[in-house]
Amino acid sequence: MRWLVPVFLATVFLCCAAPPPAAAAGPRETPVVLAVQKASPAVVNISTETVTRAQPPFRGFSPLFDEFFRDFFGDVPGPERRQRGLGSGVLIQADGTILTNEHVIQNASRIVVTRASGEEYEARLVGADSRTDLAVLKVDAEGPLPFVPMGTSADLMIGETVIAIGNPFGLSHTVTTGVVSALNRTIRGANERTYTDFIQTDASINPGNSGGPLLNILGELVGINSAIYQRAEGIGFAIPIDKARRIVESLLAHGRVQRAWLGLHVQDLTADLARHFGVVGRPGVLVTRVFEDSPAYAAGLDRGDVLLELDGMPLRDRDGFFERLAGYTVGTRLRLRVAGRGGERTVEVEAREIPADYATALSESWLGLRVEVNSPALARRHGLATQRGLVVAEVRRGSAAAGAGIEPGDVVRQVNGVTVDDTEQYREALLAASQRETVVLLVQRGRAGYYVSLNP
Repeated sequence: MRWLVPVFLATVFLCCAAPPPAAAAGPRETPVVLAVQKASPAVVNISTETVTRAQPPFRGFSPLFDEFFRDFFGDVPGPERRQRGLGSGVLIQADGTILTNEHVIQNASRIVVTRASGEEYEARLVGADSRTDLAVLKVDAEGPLPFVPMGTSADLMIGETVIAIGNPFGLSHTVTTGVVSALNRTIRGANERTYTDFIQTDASINPGNSGGPLLNILGELVGINSAIYQRAEGIGFAIPIDKARRIVESLLAHGRVQRAWLGLHVQDLTADLARHFGVVGRPGVLVTRVFEDSPAYAAGLDRGDVLLELDGMPLRDRDGFFERLAGYTVGTRLRLRVAGRGGERTVEVEAREIPADYATALSESWLGLRVEVNSPALARRHGLATQRGLVVAEVRRGSAAAGAGIEPGDVVRQVNGVTVDDTEQYREALLAASQRETVVLLVQRGRAGYYVSLNP
């Protein structure tokens, strides 16, 4: 029986020294660990290849020179360049639908998605939106893929724990944690574009993290990480998932964002205007025009009203209003806090799609211009040196265009730096210009060209 004693002691020693792994794992499986385990299979790395052509050495002296060069020599391609990029994304549906940042896949000619398991897929672009920096990709797999369910960003709390997963500096599936530092942040990105409604966090978000998920402690998707503020150290930003959901639904349904249209113009509220309209000390924007048969008109908004809040968020200036509005799509109901002649009130406005003839009406009633697509016949009739651009057919007396000296027969080549060679380009450029106080046109008369600044 003596041999039983050392065996017994050895057994006791082994049991005490090396407990089963499962027994030790329990206390270490924190909510963060569980959330990461739940979401990681749905986080993907995105690698892109972009083929660009350098600008010929004789181009770029001035926009007008470039336009004239195109007239006579066409679009001469420069030498080809290939660039590679890295980013992150997250599967949001089992059918292979992926959400990422627009700047991750911008101009990409090839997109390759890699899962944590090592499986690679060629991805196709469903749709992208530069205004909100969001894009939707699709990959084809043999069966359903793991995905992260969308939570909500509406109830996020300052100090709440959040988790970022991504591909910073090519280091795949890196996990960082932090807290929600602030909500509804407005920042200016590296491309000088202003972005609104961002979640600010101290979870590390670096180049390569862009497009990856920001998770709450339950492993739900509450934001899309976006490394657009390059000077940040210890500060990260993410697009709220409630905003992203609206954009994703529009991209999946239409391949583009059907932007919310309210049918009004606004301007910044100066101190003098604030005193005049009785809103001293209150940030807001002043309604300067409401179009008939528009959602704003149906909601009872009128010229002279002051918009104070959009869905509970204060409106501080004109640019902020339109940037915030860019996150809403057709069919969305928006709540506006309004100060007017009858005091303060809250109105609901249901956003509609921009009418097809809105740009034409805007050009004629706002700028005072009626334009036609250039053609050989028009070029001969007006003695034009180009068959590009849009020919001015009529200028309304007393309009902003008439005051700037624009005449019938002139050719509009650019609107706020955007080339306009057809009605669709003119429509898009004009709609974007309607959100600014100043419209700059590049106008050609004969072989001479000049810039015109309009303040309608």
